[in-house]
Amino acid sequence: MKSALPKVLQPLAGRPLLAHVIDTARSLRPSQIHVVYGHGGERVREELARENVEWTLQARQLGTGHAVLQAIPKVPDDRRVLILYGDVPLLGRATLERLARAAGPSDVALLTMKPGDPTGYGRIVRDSRGKVERIVEQRDASAQERAIGECNTGVMAAPARLLKQWLGGLRAANSQGEYYLTDVVEMAVKSGIAVNPVTCEDPIEALGVNDKEQLAALESVCRRKAARELMLAGVTVADPARLDVRGQVQHGQDVFLDVNVVLEGTVKLGDRVRIGPGCVIRDAQIGDDTQVFPHCVIEGAAIGPRCNIGPFARFRPTSKLSAGVHIGNFVEVKNSTLADESKANHLSYVGDAQVGARVNIGAGTIVANYDGANKHRTVIEDDAHTGSNSVLVAPITVGAGATIAAGSTVANQVPAGKLTIARARQTTIEGWKRPTKQKK
Repeated sequence: MKSALPKVLQPLAGRPLLAHVIDTARSLRPSQIHVVYGHGGERVREELARENVEWTLQARQLGTGHAVLQAIPKVPDDRRVLILYGDVPLLGRATLERLARAAGPSDVALLTMKPGDPTGYGRIVRDSRGKVERIVEQRDASAQERAIGECNTGVMAAPARLLKQWLGGLRAANSQGEYYLTDVVEMAVKSGIAVNPVTCEDPIEALGVNDKEQLAALESVCRRKAARELMLAGVTVADPARLDVRGQVQHGQDVFLDVNVVLEGTVKLGDRVRIGPGCVIRDAQIGDDTQVFPHCVIEGAAIGPRCNIGPFARFRPTSKLSAGVHIGNFVEVKNSTLADESKANHLSYVGDAQVGARVNIGAGTIVANYDGANKHRTVIEDDAHTGSNSVLVAPITVGAGATIAAGSTVANQVPAGKLTIARARQTTIEGWKRPTKQKK
């Protein structure tokens, strides 16, 4: 991957590749999930520490068979083992259920596919009766074997008792000097155990990731799938190729998503919500009939119904808007609440503030919440107005119905219902001349 980030932690649809595989495995309700990780893969364990899995270290990377051999002693003999790969993230539950059924209590089941281009994959060699005989890796295959179109995905299911025997008999007699898991298939055939092939109906499911180009290709698959699911559920998507869903989306009726929208984490959209182009919505909820204009970033916020947001607005976590609030262009809201019908339409910063109803925050108003060491709260009560380019130095309370004159810097209590002016008197200096540069 040419990256400091381990391959199985590379993000796909906003989550690590391995997290997708673990989720799919968990959907099958297994008795245990074992994850074999390589030397130096402690970062993988750290990133996925919350996953309820059994971690096993493969200190030396000696092939896929060797990897399974590290974990197999922890598996009771009477279990069936399903082997998956941390860099093959799109396999679906239905496909794996078919594979598990084909294995039964005593047979081996092998997932195969027929990709458009088989280059790089192991080939499925069958006998004259069409039975699976063995798997040959491409680098070890003859020209005739390389012409075979049916390929190995590496995914298989087998009885634990037999798998332990076969793994113990693996030899590294190949061009890579590795212990191939695929050799288990030939061992099973020689032992008289049926190897039941199950063809992956959609080869895309079985695609792995070995470089950033392949990662981008799978990202496109995820993008198309997510957009299709939303559209079939009634969401209008302006261009499915330009929607990125990197999490879970809940939505009401008649939602509209414009181009280049990114939805991350858990997103909840109410009825008739409209999201403009270029918006990023992350772990947020947006109420009925709210419109988000272009190029807004909303993270960890709760937006009420009938609000107008943006363009070019930013919400930071724990911000909350009630009904009918307007937040306009180049306004940032951080850890603040705004009650019904309040407005901050232009070029303002509202941080750590409790804003009442029907408040008008004038253009360029700054709530100065940080003194260099601590954050302080500001309270702006109902029906207050701040003039343009005002600065409210927290902690401070602006009383109900108060008006702050444009250009004021207020650091003390602002009384309710009154006009407060806090700015220097304008003075004109007679006879003053602007300095001039000396000619060189």
